[in-house]
Amino acid sequence: MKKEESRASIAEADQRSIAAFVERVWSEDGLADRTLEAYRRDLAALAGWLAARGRDLRSARREDISAYHGAQPAAVRSIARRQSAFRRYYAFLARSEPGFADPTLLIERPKLPRSLPKALAEREIEGLLGAPDTGTTLGLRDRAMLELMYASGLRVSELVELPLAALNPRQGVLRVTGKGGKDRLVPVGEEALARIGTYLIEARPALAKGRQPPALFLSQRGEGMTRQMFWTLVKRYALKVGINPKRISPHVLRHSFATHLLNHGADLRALQMLLGHSSLSTTQIYTLVAKEGLKRLHAQHHPRG
Repeated sequence: MKKEESRASIAEADQRSIAAFVERVWSEDGLADRTLEAYRRDLAALAGWLAARGRDLRSARREDISAYHGAQPAAVRSIARRQSAFRRYYAFLARSEPGFADPTLLIERPKLPRSLPKALAEREIEGLLGAPDTGTTLGLRDRAMLELMYASGLRVSELVELPLAALNPRQGVLRVTGKGGKDRLVPVGEEALARIGTYLIEARPALAKGRQPPALFLSQRGEGMTRQMFWTLVKRYALKVGINPKRISPHVLRHSFATHLLNHGADLRALQMLLGHSSLSTTQIYTLVAKEGLKRLHAQHHPRG
């Protein structure tokens, strides 16, 4: 089936669903435009293939996905990317629609070398945190959000969805609702707590405009922030301090939080709890990041490196 024919046959509901998914992964993970376009293309091709067989993306079964892979031979990395797009998309549907059966769950994944999360250097983080103009209302908000993101390792969705009631300033902790609706307590840290306190006193009342919105962090319109808003301001501040915007996203701040904690001797189990990972194997990838950093340090500074 030609690409033009495939795209023309895609149901409007599938087109809207793909667009919503791409917007979601863009705002949450800060994926490169090239990756987002590849995901969009892979999902459109699958939707067209399914449409020719009287199905759509939402009604696809595991057998359909497997048959599609068999009918579309490709290089291992292309197959892995395609499967990644499908898994992410159907996980997105499963989160949005309780009871939805993910057809990709039992499909075997091709084995590839595991890529390491990208983290900023500590000096780069310091520069980024100092970028907002704290002489302004929005600068106070942005500094508090950046400090909290780095101090607590929150996902961007967790950060922007924090209610005001989630913060316990006396104990210095947040109650965070993560994936699967699971709650966890996360320490905030003195610096982040101080920045949030300043924001609450000097900036939030002006943003709230006399109302009582439930969100901790507010936009100029007095409403809760969105993932897109925070993603955009992170890129803007990165550019301001000379960090290539392509190297950074809200998720990179989470990676930096985890990597820097391990570099300073944090326990892996404790890090798992802080990040809200259900499996320790997910957290263990950061030990590889730390080891790679030590190797580079040794090679750079040791006389026999």
